[in-house]
Amino acid sequence: MNSQLKAIRHGQLSVELSAARTISSSSPASLFRNSLQPVAHDEAQTDSRNGRMLRMLMFGKPGSGKGTLSGRLVRKYDIVSLSTGDLLRMHISERTEVGRIAEEIVAQGGLVPDDLMLQVVTSKLDLLHNKHWILDGFPRTLFQGELLNAHLNKQHTPLSLVVNLDVPDDVILSRISDRWVHLPSGRVYNMSYNRPKIEGLDDETGEPLTKRPDDNPETFARRLDKFYSTTSPLLDFYSRLSQTRVSSTPYRHPNQHPHQLAFHTKPAHRLMLRSIFGTTSDEIWPKLEALLQESFPGLKERADVRRRHSLSDAIAADSLGIGMSPK
Repeated sequence: MNSQLKAIRHGQLSVELSAARTISSSSPASLFRNSLQPVAHDEAQTDSRNGRMLRMLMFGKPGSGKGTLSGRLVRKYDIVSLSTGDLLRMHISERTEVGRIAEEIVAQGGLVPDDLMLQVVTSKLDLLHNKHWILDGFPRTLFQGELLNAHLNKQHTPLSLVVNLDVPDDVILSRISDRWVHLPSGRVYNMSYNRPKIEGLDDETGEPLTKRPDDNPETFARRLDKFYSTTSPLLDFYSRLSQTRVSSTPYRHPNQHPHQLAFHTKPAHRLMLRSIFGTTSDEIWPKLEALLQESFPGLKERADVRRRHSLSDAIAADSLGIGMSPK
């Protein structure tokens, strides 16, 4: 009987101790202590929020090679390229509300208002939170830049890189004077460094090459004046932004207790503004690529590019007899 009583008392004591621990763990003091512990989250979530996503604008004088360099980046790396012209045409063809309004304005010969162009651009950007991207054709004015910056900050996806291609005016003038194009395909040739195989004819179709109407010194001078008047204020704006740190949003796990504190899990964001000097795209390209590889280590090459490199390495190794078993 004594042993039975002892067992019962021991069981009651265990229950009481368990209840006491439960009460203690839910006490205000305990809740406060728990709230000071940062919430753990998996590596995939951290990677998507590490602030090293490439969100890029590229500026440069007309004929400085923006299209060539952007094309190289997109072909080699897993980057989405967004053209405002393409996006606007997409909205018009899909008969979206924005597209219908823009089509009517364009049909009347007007310019699409800044706020409408912002909607055209951000309708796509807002779907690319965890993608690297380059935006082409917007912003073109200081006001457009301010609108875009405010929207991206509101979405917690601020710009991370602005590149200015610094090519001398006389180099560009010489380049466009020697430039010939195959209009149906857009292929561009230059008599100084990228001549067609047959003078005056496209390499692939054999069709005649032509000069662009605006590839002349007078038109270039007007375009250059417009570039300086509109783009210089934009670059000044991004220069000021690059000197300001923007705090990240505190991270909250989906299952986090409402009373549990959220902590900043990454350092404050700062926009990078870089000018890259060069006289040709081939001279600028390695500098641009080195900047991206150093500043955005998560930027990966496209799978087909990696396969081509692997195949080239294998062929080279085979030709040298590397990795072959001895006979």
